[in-house]
Amino acid sequence: MAIENSKILTVEQEKALRQPIEEYVGNIQKKIDALRAEGTDKVLDLQNEIDAIKRDKILTKEEKAAKISQTQADLEKAKQVESQHKAEISKLISEAEAYIKAHFDKEYYQPVAESCKLEKAQAQEKYRQRVAELEKEHQSILSKLSDHQEIKDEKYVYKNRLFDAKMQLEKDFQQIKDRRHAAFAYKYHLIDLLRMSRFTFAETLAEKWENYKYTFNRRDFFLKNGLYIAIIFVFIGLCILTPMLKGVPLLTYNNVLNILQQASPRMFLALGVAGLILLAGTDLSVGRMVGMGMTTATIVMHQGINTGMVFGHIFDFTSMPVPVRVIFALFMCVLLCTFFTTIAGFFTAKFKMHPFISTMANMLVIFGLVTYSTKGVSFGAIDQTIPGMIIPKINGFPTIILWAVAAIAIVWFIWNKTTFGKNLYAVGGNAEAAAVSGISVFRVTVGAFILAGILYGFGSWLECIRMVGSGSAAYGQGWEMDAIAACVVGGVSFTGGIGKISGVVVGVFIFTALTYSLTILGIDTNLQFVFSGIIILVAVTLDCLKYVQKK
Repeated sequence: MAIENSKILTVEQEKALRQPIEEYVGNIQKKIDALRAEGTDKVLDLQNEIDAIKRDKILTKEEKAAKISQTQADLEKAKQVESQHKAEISKLISEAEAYIKAHFDKEYYQPVAESCKLEKAQAQEKYRQRVAELEKEHQSILSKLSDHQEIKDEKYVYKNRLFDAKMQLEKDFQQIKDRRHAAFAYKYHLIDLLRMSRFTFAETLAEKWENYKYTFNRRDFFLKNGLYIAIIFVFIGLCILTPMLKGVPLLTYNNVLNILQQASPRMFLALGVAGLILLAGTDLSVGRMVGMGMTTATIVMHQGINTGMVFGHIFDFTSMPVPVRVIFALFMCVLLCTFFTTIAGFFTAKFKMHPFISTMANMLVIFGLVTYSTKGVSFGAIDQTIPGMIIPKINGFPTIILWAVAAIAIVWFIWNKTTFGKNLYAVGGNAEAAAVSGISVFRVTVGAFILAGILYGFGSWLECIRMVGSGSAAYGQGWEMDAIAACVVGGVSFTGGIGKISGVVVGVFIFTALTYSLTILGIDTNLQFVFSGIIILVAVTLDCLKYVQKK
């Protein structure tokens, strides 16, 4: 222990190890700062000044132009100075980085890391000794007691002392962890000053990995990812069982493509619902939207004259060219779905009606209208040339997947790069605060429903083409549960304002793959609902636990 203690660095010893590095790099940094004073630093200051002038609402247009012109002249001079000193600064940075590379890890970080390792072992040993002392003291006191209440009190005191010892250990561990992390981070602090926050790709990765290890918490990790880990184990189990029971492998290239193909239209639906859940809402009409869209698209793109009637009328679109019929079918799907989602959005936003009610009303209205108008019959197949035109297979690869990828990219851009997307998160997080800050809650809410309607229209249209028609009012039953479940599993919280597109994508793949796997295994459809229900329950429970812990 004495030898180990000698290797444990004191604060003064750690400072002494770092001092030569600080002095050497610090001297170079002073030279760089002096060279940057009239160059790079001034360029940044003048650019900020120009931006401030442009934002200034007090100045007239002419005054702005005059001030900007003068500042631009100074900026050009500063850029010339910056250019003159560029080579010298680069040379100094290289010199400093070479010194850091040669000395930092070997002479400073590694001794600190080794010291922290020994400190951790010492803290553990100290904790074990403390626990042993408390146990011995506790047993000694108990041997002298006979009163039941006194024994009970002593056990309570003993339990609290053990807890205090455990908390002290955790405190010691955190201090050691902080010390090692601070030593690691100091290197990047030096590089940050030298290069003005311009890190290489490798340096950025190393820093992110270190920050991840530093902030890692086992409990939080399993709280956030426990469901995914469990599902992965379920899939592994299915991959093992399927060849044994059915004689066919589950994880094959064709099966993966089939899963992706089935997931593609559902991706549109999940992305639409996700926007509403982000507002702490939901949509129960998704499945009926699919049925309406499928029926509409099948009627328009039907192979020959429709055999079924709509409100007693037989439609015939055969006179229209096939490409026009395809576009018209898409237009009608989007129009109808958007029309109904806008109605639900209006009632939700205007009258503060819960989306559960407004979308449930939509569900009943849509199903009633489509079933009554079509008598519930299926409208058969669409023109055989359409699937090859819109979602052809190229060397066996189903291009319907590319439609889903495009939808993911567009919705990601809307959520993360537009004002509407930022407002969506703000309203979902706290509608009252968003309203106070000047955001129109009404417009954002209706906009989210409209976006959902557009996505539903595209999704039902693609599903019609994938299935080569067969549209009916009953098609899509239960799809709203799949879409909602995918969002919940993907981390889109029903509390509002929390969720990522990546989570929605993962959720859709999980449910599609699970359904596909269970079908191959021969599990009854009704039992598949049981699996889905359990997953939803666990996902929402984990989501709720996050916020229970915060309160």
